[in-house]
Amino acid sequence: MAENETGSGTGGTQPTGTGGLNPGDDAAPGTPGTGEDVCPTCQGSGRAANGQCPNCGGTGIVIKGVAGG
Repeated sequence: MAENETGSGTGGTQPTGTGGLNPGDDAAPGTPGTGEDVCPTCQGSGRAANGQCPNCGGTGIVIKGVAGG
C-alpha cells in the first residue's frame, strides 16, 4: 500500500492533499449534496506528466456538487 492510502476500504478515494481536500474538490468527501466524479485533469488515471495528478492528489477522483433540491 502506498504512503498516502488510508486502507479504509473506500476504493482509494481518500484525499491526499492537506486539509482533507484536493484542489479539484468542491467539498469534503461525504458532504451531503456531493458525489465522486472522474478527475477532468487526468481523466481518472491519477497521473500527470510529472507524476501524481495535482488536481485530484493521485486518486483519479474529485468531489463535486450535484444538482438537486
